[in-house]
Amino acid sequence: MILTVTLNTALDITYRTAALTPHATNRVAEVSERPGGKGINVARVLAALGHESVVTGFVGGRTGDALRELLAAEGPGGQPAHAAVTDALVTDALVTIAGTTRRTIAVVDETTGDTTQLNEPGPTVTPAEWAAFLTSYEGLAARADAVALCGSLPPGIHVGAYAELVRLARAAGRPVLLDTSGEPLRRGIAARPDLVKPNADELAQLTGSREPLRATRDARRRGGRAVVASLGAAGLLAATPDGSWRAAPPTAVRGNPTGAGDSAVAGLLSGLVERLPWPERLARAVALSAATVLAPAAGEFDREAYADLLPRVAVTEQSSQPEQESHAPRQHR
Repeated sequence: MILTVTLNTALDITYRTAALTPHATNRVAEVSERPGGKGINVARVLAALGHESVVTGFVGGRTGDALRELLAAEGPGGQPAHAAVTDALVTDALVTIAGTTRRTIAVVDETTGDTTQLNEPGPTVTPAEWAAFLTSYEGLAARADAVALCGSLPPGIHVGAYAELVRLARAAGRPVLLDTSGEPLRRGIAARPDLVKPNADELAQLTGSREPLRATRDARRRGGRAVVASLGAAGLLAATPDGSWRAAPPTAVRGNPTGAGDSAVAGLLSGLVERLPWPERLARAVALSAATVLAPAAGEFDREAYADLLPRVAVTEQSSQPEQESHAPRQHR
């Protein structure tokens, strides 16, 4: 079982319009609602890959009720029940709070392929609610094969919360992945998570460097056992105890990028528990990320595109020198 933690869950709402025109009335052609938040998206993709996953974090109010109903209505594999193709399930272990779960709004312009994202703030979590969560989390983490800590912190949670959760997972002997930003990332990485997955901006904010390979290695020195940086359409860059690699998709894809990073996390986590070599983990993560851009909503991926992309992802080993000084890279396919 893989445990994913989403402290700031959300009800994801996606609007699709033929063309988004600012300062004008826009007609919406299609609306979809999904249970959301980074860790929930990760869990749904993991389940679609055949891994049992458990989601925890906070939910509350009518929006939280809607999120849980949608999660329960989904079939195996984190997909709508009529589209189920695996026997793996997403199990709800969310903790109820008094506040109301937030909503996120994605507006997709079908003409350009661009997506505009609007994220509400999360509910305030009380000290008593945090204490109840910690009790539940310790029990779940002790039974997990791996733990993923994902997304922003809601109001009321102290900035070192992820560092605390990393230490609890490590004390239970469980590998832990951290995917957050800002000060929670800075403090969390110091607790020595097994894997950290920032994007390029988050990595630069953490290290002060815009040179990706140097920055990923600097992040390792700050505490991450392995660091995998998302470079957007350019793929992933990994610095690990076994070496450094860049993984790039074979072709650019256009669509809704919401959730693409979460699918990459699912690829890395599934590869970790399956004990795949790093090049294979990275190839899976890149293919899943690209296939998610082609899917209608976060937490889903285009299976045909994934199967087509996976064998064509190029994984190139990086030298021990900074990226611009590397020579004769080796490729793994």
